[in-house]
Amino acid sequence: IGHPEIFPLVFTTKTQEIFNCRVDEDVTEENCFKLIKKEDIIQDLKTRATISDFHPVKKVVLEYPGEELLVVFDAKFQYGQNFYFVASEEAKENLLKPPETAEEKDDDKEEENREETLEVHPYKPPVHKPWVSLGSEKEVEEESVKDTVTKIKYMVSRLRRKFGAPITFTDKNASHVKDSYVECTSYQDKTFSIKMLEKDVGVQMVPKVREASTQTKWTYPKNAATQYFPRQLSNEEKEESLSSEKLKEFLTSVHLRMEIALQQNEIMNAFFDDWKALAEDESSSGGKPDVYLKAYQSFTDLRYLKDRTISCICWHPTIYGIIAVSARVWLSYEEQVNLSDKSLLQQSVILFWSFFDPIHPQLMLECPEDIYCFQFSPSDPNIIAGGCINGQVVLWDISQHEEKLQNAKTVADGIKVTAVNMVNASILNILQYIYMSPSLMQVQQSGTEPPLVRYCAVSSIQNSHKNPVTDIHWLPDYFEDNRMGATFENRAEICVQLVTCSPDCSILFWDIPATKLPEQPSSEKVKEEEIFCMPPDVPDTFKHLDLCWKPLIKINLHKSDTNTEYSPIRISLKELHYHYKTSEKVLSLNTLEVPAKDNPYTEMSTPSSKNLKVLENISTDFFVGTEDGEIVYSNWKMEIDSDSAKPHTQKYTIHTETINTLQRSPFFKDIVLSVGGRNFAIWKEGVTNGPILQTSCSAGRYTAGQWSLTRPGVFFIGRDDGNIDIWDLLRKTHEPSHFQNISKSTITFISPWIASPKQHFLAVSDDLGVLHVLEICQTLGHPSRNEHANVLDYFEREVKYLKYCEQEFQEYQEFQ
Repeated sequence: IGHPEIFPLVFTTKTQEIFNCRVDEDVTEENCFKLIKKEDIIQDLKTRATISDFHPVKKVVLEYPGEELLVVFDAKFQYGQNFYFVASEEAKENLLKPPETAEEKDDDKEEENREETLEVHPYKPPVHKPWVSLGSEKEVEEESVKDTVTKIKYMVSRLRRKFGAPITFTDKNASHVKDSYVECTSYQDKTFSIKMLEKDVGVQMVPKVREASTQTKWTYPKNAATQYFPRQLSNEEKEESLSSEKLKEFLTSVHLRMEIALQQNEIMNAFFDDWKALAEDESSSGGKPDVYLKAYQSFTDLRYLKDRTISCICWHPTIYGIIAVSARVWLSYEEQVNLSDKSLLQQSVILFWSFFDPIHPQLMLECPEDIYCFQFSPSDPNIIAGGCINGQVVLWDISQHEEKLQNAKTVADGIKVTAVNMVNASILNILQYIYMSPSLMQVQQSGTEPPLVRYCAVSSIQNSHKNPVTDIHWLPDYFEDNRMGATFENRAEICVQLVTCSPDCSILFWDIPATKLPEQPSSEKVKEEEIFCMPPDVPDTFKHLDLCWKPLIKINLHKSDTNTEYSPIRISLKELHYHYKTSEKVLSLNTLEVPAKDNPYTEMSTPSSKNLKVLENISTDFFVGTEDGEIVYSNWKMEIDSDSAKPHTQKYTIHTETINTLQRSPFFKDIVLSVGGRNFAIWKEGVTNGPILQTSCSAGRYTAGQWSLTRPGVFFIGRDDGNIDIWDLLRKTHEPSHFQNISKSTITFISPWIASPKQHFLAVSDDLGVLHVLEICQTLGHPSRNEHANVLDYFEREVKYLKYCEQEFQEYQEFQ
């Protein structure tokens, strides 16, 4: 903004408590200045090291000439953060004592001139003057009430000769006798005009306020202690006590009460928490529960996330507090077509962050191109698969760094800052120098720079997608497909197959074979080794797949009405429901433990296909969200002699823009949420009439969506204005039950995580490259009584309503 002496800073809640600059308590928007001693800041830098919020400006603080530094609370985020501090004494004095403006100086001069004139002129007593009318009597006369309407007099008389004559009453029709009935209709008389006067009257009621206070006296606390020991009875004393009449009378008196108490324990639950049930009933009956998303942590990186948008978020399945993000450059349509225009000097990585070190990433995965999506393997969390923006599929193995991620807290406590100057060197030269110099890699890992892990394998460019890979999923570990489309049992119980989709109108199934592919001729192998030398620390888990990996099955979704094809962006297979199964037979991902040394992918063996059992109950149905906003439901079956599958598809046009979310409910495997454009919809597999719930067009765009992992009727929707809409189907179905602002930019991705039964998190990313970790409140994290059955009943009612509407429509068409 043009102020080099001002440095914006982010003060966490801990820093605000240390320096007594808590927002809305110690500093406010009106009183925004806070002086902090330089010694206190230096002591904080020594105590907390890199975790201190003053660490980015450590050099400026040490070179500051004064004893006290001025910290200003930036409530309007004028400089981009919530605080900023002034690095010069001159700017500090200007902010604390601003110079007087020209208008204030003129006012001071006028006051001085007035004082001088008052001193010169002597006092003159007031002189009686005659009263001069200024029109007030006219106003008083208009406000007064006067009777200005002339009274009308009526006189009714009878002929003299008819006085005292007898009267006979008869029935006659008024229309038959002339002048017997006269109707007096109202009309407007121009001779009379009433002038209305308006009068303003204001009334205000002020309640009486009474202040009352009380104070209780705290008595002096005293420490009290006692000691006892059990009384031991001899056998004679026990027999005497059991045979006494007093014990018999006692048992006879309490016999009836004890029997009633035992009956009540059998009828009702004695351990039922009435207070907890009362709170749930109030929240479900229209009360206002405490619904909020509490800010827990935020992450960003000025080197790898600057001018980038976060494209995907994944929590580590087994290690607490580890979250991975991928970023990509926001490209226009022309730039996406011409990916060759992208700068080769901009490195693409996947960053691993830890709750215990919000400043430095714990691990970085090197990527050949920007990553659009990635997923951890359910069988082994050390294996990661990702989809590139150029259409390739990449595999990583981080088993060598698993111990570092588990010990992230201890490393964050004892980290030492080392400066490594790599700004002027190109990325290609740096990578080549690192590969050729193992000592430099050790220095890099020992400093603040996190270790860089190179990918193990990347798919062949000729056989990959032609457009960016927009969605990727691991197939379950209990079955696998062959080239003919048949599904067989997977006895190894290791996830060895992937499914990807791309706007190039194709869906690819990838297989990780156990045996190595045929070796290339020796001459070609020597040429490859001369072109690029593999680093010594790169795992050889998938070395046989590098640059020669081909898809197992390819599906092209053809439109039935035209010769064109669909452009899938998101895919949802019914069998992918394994991610959220909570049955006792299926191992939960939160408790999954895979030994770090025993990699199951290195010990895979290829079983004989003759002995494998064919699985007939595996569903091949799937949903696809396209680039044009269409929802496609298909069931593909591979023919033996054909090169590609020809599925029968059903198309639904609900959304007007690209589908950005297509996810199955964690509790109902046949319920799917789709988000795109200005609305979202909920679908039920098997219902061909359309969505069972569809919202109207909103003012803004919906950019992301995610089901809750603990409540069946709750899901989160991200918007382009930085808000998160929280929908609860048991409370409202026409509008969100609650919304909360998270960022000033567009929400790009949402990912929930269950850390413990009492601690649930929600990771939200925005278009500015910032990752926000929010803690979900208890109301949103714990389901109410019978919530699963109530939500299921709601879905069934909506399905019956759809069938009823379709039946009524068919009857109407037949009638026409």
